[in-house]
Amino acid sequence: MKPLVLIVEDEAALVTMLRYNLEKEGFDVCTAADGEEALIQIAERKPDVVLLDWMLPLVSGIEVCRQIRRAPASRTLPIIMLTARGEEGDRVRGLNSGADDYIVKPFSPAELIARLRAVMRRAQPAGAEEVLRFADVGVDLVAHRVTRDGRPIHLGPTEFRLLRFLMQHPGRVFSRELLLDHVWGHDVYVEVRTVDVHIRRLRKALNAGKAVDLVRTVRAAGYALDAPG
Repeated sequence: MKPLVLIVEDEAALVTMLRYNLEKEGFDVCTAADGEEALIQIAERKPDVVLLDWMLPLVSGIEVCRQIRRAPASRTLPIIMLTARGEEGDRVRGLNSGADDYIVKPFSPAELIARLRAVMRRAQPAGAEEVLRFADVGVDLVAHRVTRDGRPIHLGPTEFRLLRFLMQHPGRVFSRELLLDHVWGHDVYVEVRTVDVHIRRLRKALNAGKAVDLVRTVRAAGYALDAPG
């Protein structure tokens, strides 16, 4: 599972450099060139961390930061501001708007990635990696046990890994190819349609007893874990 980084930056050369360094270090990357697109991406893609420029078209980075912090769904999302504004007053304003860290351009990619990992660690709640919960489903990662509404759910190893990955990214739509990469691994050759088989098995196990289906099929796009309604 790769963390998803949203780069909000309107300078194409810098985006290219950031994408290269982040992907080399094992991150997935999505981008937005203005503040409005950033807010849409945050709602739709649900990134794990945001690299946010201050000077943006349409909506400034400061206002994007404030809106992220006001929305319950993104209130705890880690944010690092990237900006050429290096005065103390600018740093204070950026941090007061809700940024977790503030990096002045130009910067070292190695330092940026170290600080990015640091804010992600600080944002990770204690014990979050031991038990995952979504709707009425619980996944104990240590004991490898799954429950739904208190009753045990029996899954095969692949279905367990698939559910774990989807529960770590609720609401995000993943193509079959991305699921193959994240759940099966880059070095394993498996037919793309194999994903459909394991999704059907996962659904059958989770939905026993006519429970509400939490796995959403997005036509021509892939699958997502979504709450009913």
